[in-house]
Amino acid sequence: MQPSILLTTLNAKYIHINLAIRILYDLNHKRGNIDWKEFTIKLDFDEIATKCAKYDIVCFSCYIWNISQTLEVCKRIKSISPNTKILLGGPEVSYEYDDVIAQDCVDYIIVGEGEIPFEKFVEHYPTVENVPNLVYKKEGKIIFNKENVTFDIQNLKGRNPYQYDDPSTLINRVCYIETSRGCPYKCEFCLASLDNKMRYLPMDTIKQNLLYLMEHGKTIKFLDRTFNIKRDFTIELFQFILDHHKPGNVFQFEITADIVHPDIIKFINEKVPPGLFRFEIGIQTVNQESNREVSRKQNFEKTSNVIHQLKERIEMHLDLIVGLPLEYISDLKFSFESTFKLYPPELQLGFLKFLKGTPVREKYENYGYKFDPEPPYQIIESNFLSAQELQDITDLENALEIYWNKPRAFNTLKYVSENYSIFDYLMGLGKYFGERNHAYKFTIIEIYETILEYTKANFNDELLLQLIAIDYYTNQKSKPKDLFEFELNKKATEIFKEANEIETKDRLVLLPISFDWKVWNSDLKIIESNEMFALYYPGNTLPKIESIQNYKVEIPT
Repeated sequence: MQPSILLTTLNAKYIHINLAIRILYDLNHKRGNIDWKEFTIKLDFDEIATKCAKYDIVCFSCYIWNISQTLEVCKRIKSISPNTKILLGGPEVSYEYDDVIAQDCVDYIIVGEGEIPFEKFVEHYPTVENVPNLVYKKEGKIIFNKENVTFDIQNLKGRNPYQYDDPSTLINRVCYIETSRGCPYKCEFCLASLDNKMRYLPMDTIKQNLLYLMEHGKTIKFLDRTFNIKRDFTIELFQFILDHHKPGNVFQFEITADIVHPDIIKFINEKVPPGLFRFEIGIQTVNQESNREVSRKQNFEKTSNVIHQLKERIEMHLDLIVGLPLEYISDLKFSFESTFKLYPPELQLGFLKFLKGTPVREKYENYGYKFDPEPPYQIIESNFLSAQELQDITDLENALEIYWNKPRAFNTLKYVSENYSIFDYLMGLGKYFGERNHAYKFTIIEIYETILEYTKANFNDELLLQLIAIDYYTNQKSKPKDLFEFELNKKATEIFKEANEIETKDRLVLLPISFDWKVWNSDLKIIESNEMFALYYPGNTLPKIESIQNYKVEIPT
């Protein structure tokens, strides 16, 4: 009798999807009694364990964000059903797995790419001696069937790993698709650098699966580490998306910006409508010494040029890494401020993680690194950044997330970046925010009160206060509380409306400002001007904005 097997994982959130277990199920479900199911790390572990314990073998897909929770679930499965076998796979158990396989709740580990080992495991279980790249325990010893095997991804031809999902559920989730495996780069902090052989799926299969996801899903994210390596390949798929996408579809790609071919730039600017594509670009650092130290190549000038050429069409998500070798806080400040001035809609400030299997983990002692021994193995200190400096940067990251990435202070922070040190401003603001507010629970009013108080205490700049007020009012769907004492009172508003022949049924807010709003909004330049910044609140959407110049009436006090 064939054993019952469950392919499963604990996703970080419900919206995420695990592609690996779907591929393994698609390739093997006819070989045995196999099911698949996803959980999340926030679900009750006993509930998960109870559902899993009904199977003879439970196979978990493991990553840094779920390994601790996965092992806890495994312990509970064993307490319910001691005879249930546990098999782990995925990047988090493919390297330095000795401590994991030594645990009583773990019976098997598949190291590396899973398609071939899992197929052999299903075929031959319980005889596992010839299953390639399987780690297991026998008579008190740990055995590793090490073998150099590579899955031919041409075998995925004609296969759709999403055909087993309820199609109606895909619209609310991030649907991942791979067109290739491998990465041509050797960045020593990244696991992708360990596989430099590029392998591509058949183009017709990619298109078939894209059609399916465009029909049933909304957000489609490509898993390729560098999607734009091949010019013709990139343009062909971009054109296919343009020909077949549905309203509401959004496509996310990881892009290496400094190698984007001019023909791709031309194609995007001529054909791609704004908002359809989102590019994730890993800048990581502007410091070339740091780049060389981790075997990374990047031309920031070319990267910046490409971003500027595409910013009107593409939503950009840029990444920086804190803690790379040879990057002191002054270098990080330069990297951050140079990157921030590209004004991406989202800037991610991530901290160096010492992932199992990566060269940067193997060489950590060379740089005086200390890092958390538990996932996600984040940097604690190094020869280049002290623990206190890393805490200060954490404060900066919090402020960046609250005020820029949401975004809640878009104009304010642009003005700071153009006139002051945005690095210092956000670091101070983040520290002040942490002292004043609860770490995770705060209101919109508290967010703006904090930035207003911090700025008043540290800057003598009336324009900066006006921009904070503009950000505050433009981010509300209904007329908010007046925090700034800039807003015209009700009597003055009525006089102004009548004198300037303003007719609106919407709630109206008038803010006198001392600069030309249109020039600032288009060119980030401050030109002195007495204007009225008018906001109309319909009640269910963000306000309509108008800048009124040369208004006709003296404003009463």
